[in-house]
Amino acid sequence: MTDRFGGFFDLPQTAKVDFPRVMSDILFPRFGREFRAGEVLFREGEKGEVMFVVQSGIVRISKLLQGQERTLAMFGRGEFIGEMAILNSKPRTATATVVEDMKALVIDARTFETMIASSSEIAFRLIKKLASRLDAVDELVQILMNPDPEARVMLGLKRHAESFGQEGEAGEIILHISPDELALEVGAKPVHVSDVLRRLGRLHIAGETQEGTIMVADVGRLLEFLEFVDVPREPALEGSVSERAH
Repeated sequence: MTDRFGGFFDLPQTAKVDFPRVMSDILFPRFGREFRAGEVLFREGEKGEVMFVVQSGIVRISKLLQGQERTLAMFGRGEFIGEMAILNSKPRTATATVVEDMKALVIDARTFETMIASSSEIAFRLIKKLASRLDAVDELVQILMNPDPEARVMLGLKRHAESFGQEGEAGEIILHISPDELALEVGAKPVHVSDVLRRLGRLHIAGETQEGTIMVADVGRLLEFLEFVDVPREPALEGSVSERAH
């Protein structure tokens, strides 16, 4: 096993190491591949034969819902992608597209089973990832149940900032999703996203970047602003989020 996995499983299970870095250093020469932005790793409905462990870059997970492609998640360094299809031998339930040049380990089903059986660290991390994704799906369902489209936009911003955002050089959180994609994801119109971003921009909370994605400058203030969403029936707070923000 040492020859095949380069000594990866010889590491002490209790060692405090940068797990994604160690996986990359030891396993990338054998299992690593590089992907360019725009490449599709797999499509919804396809048979799953391999999974991916992201070493760098960003991948969008999307699904066709009511004839529209909706973003479900954005995954980066250290994330497992496509593992469910090889664990349950069922077709892919979503499409994975590279949105930022990516390096990843490409692992087939047999190798993945060996890795799980041989490393409690990998098994534990996989369980944690699956649990967090169930939480993220539940959160998206709750967002879609909100009747206020601008509230859905704000809750969608919160979801991406907390679960999928990347910290920028100045401490801001970069969301790898465009305003139009956010509108599709939360079932709102582009004008609702524009209105919310314009108001949040005036408050220096969030806005659109030059690259066409979204930036949250202050997650704490965004969460404070979201308190308005939680009490829509208060007499002084009637109307949409934008009306309450004036």
